[in-house]
Amino acid sequence: MLGNIGLLLGLAALILMALRGINILIAALVASLIVGLTNQLGIAETLLEHFPFGPLGAFSFAGQFFILFLTGAIFGKMMATSGAAASIANAVIDWLGHRHTILVTVLACAVLTYGGVVVFVVIFTMYPLGIALMREADLPKRLFCGAATLGAGTFTMTALPGTPSVQNVIAASALGTDLYAGIGIGVVAGLIMMVGGWWYLEHQWKVARRRGEGYEANPEDAAMEKMAPEIRDAPGWVPALVPLVVVLGTILLSRLLPALGWFDDPSTVMGSVLAFAVSQPILWPSFALLLGSMICVVLFANLRIKAVQALGAGANDSIMPLLNTAAVIGFGGVVTQTPGFGNFAEMVMGLDLPPLISVAATVSVVSGIVGSASGGLQIFMQTFAETYLAMGVDAEVLHRVAAIASGGLDTLPHSGAVIAMLTIMGLKHAQVYRDIFMVTVMIPLVAVVASIGLAMLLY
Repeated sequence: MLGNIGLLLGLAALILMALRGINILIAALVASLIVGLTNQLGIAETLLEHFPFGPLGAFSFAGQFFILFLTGAIFGKMMATSGAAASIANAVIDWLGHRHTILVTVLACAVLTYGGVVVFVVIFTMYPLGIALMREADLPKRLFCGAATLGAGTFTMTALPGTPSVQNVIAASALGTDLYAGIGIGVVAGLIMMVGGWWYLEHQWKVARRRGEGYEANPEDAAMEKMAPEIRDAPGWVPALVPLVVVLGTILLSRLLPALGWFDDPSTVMGSVLAFAVSQPILWPSFALLLGSMICVVLFANLRIKAVQALGAGANDSIMPLLNTAAVIGFGGVVTQTPGFGNFAEMVMGLDLPPLISVAATVSVVSGIVGSASGGLQIFMQTFAETYLAMGVDAEVLHRVAAIASGGLDTLPHSGAVIAMLTIMGLKHAQVYRDIFMVTVMIPLVAVVASIGLAMLLY
């Protein structure tokens, strides 16, 4: 009884500390200690074994995915420093115009994140540009925030196949699939998220105009507007797209060429490279991101003189996202050692539900608890995936449905990503969370239901 109360107290402490802006590393450690003490796991065992080095330990995860976070952050910094990311965003703005500010924001964020640019780089690129957009279009900032989260943190993160996102790589690494697993399911779910979220935000903009609600500046805007990338020496949008195409193309070729029957002999050099790519779902996208960074240096003359600085800055930028995600997973590693979690697992498996519905429910709940899609998905893959495979669930279907489901309840108010974005934009939950909730929770949950239905029809 005390252990179950401790679990609830630990979860409540994690959520409350996150909402109050306490560093997630500290919050995860304190919450882990509450769970460990109330479940008699021992202080030393909790802090020195289960939290850092268990199967779901913080540093077990950090060690496994360090290369991916590192190369992703470096690629993002190269795109930002060269002005390539801003060029792409400006091209979308010029193409669609200020009247379509919401769609501009969604598409610009989506193109960058799908191509491998990490979410926070995208936000720091788009927000300074977005201030001018919001001012010109008189768009309420809450809707810009909703559009940015829709484009950067939903369908390109969990649904669309091929992206080198952490969620896609976690599923591929655990299940032995590739990043294009469940193509049809992912595309349909991605379209539902994108179109549904866009429709909702456009509808809210019409309502806002009728009420006389528009753009209102705050002190953060002036500082952020000064950070707008200088694009005089930036590449044009066509060359700016090349590194993104290289990243996605490198990942795609590892699946496409063997499917066409080309270079399928592992005794040849190309055949061995492709065999390596298929067998390494973490290293191969990391290599693709590194190759994209090298292409940036080769193509963009303005980057060459500061490539070393950008490399170092990108490496530094990778540390906090990696540690924050790892800390949440470390908390999950402590939770999984408790009898209460064992009872939860037995309850889930004992429910008379179709396997895919059970998968989606489990991933969603765990992601919601830890406030992280990658954290929830990693915990699910380590503790539940084998059971569902044994039930006969196809690995590619499990990959895509679980990844999509991880991106629903992960953005509840205590989500670290939500809190970080609101901090950057100088906003509070009361101002914007309703719109974030609709585009990152409710509509993705609809996409999960659709993906389950489609999977049941196709498999």
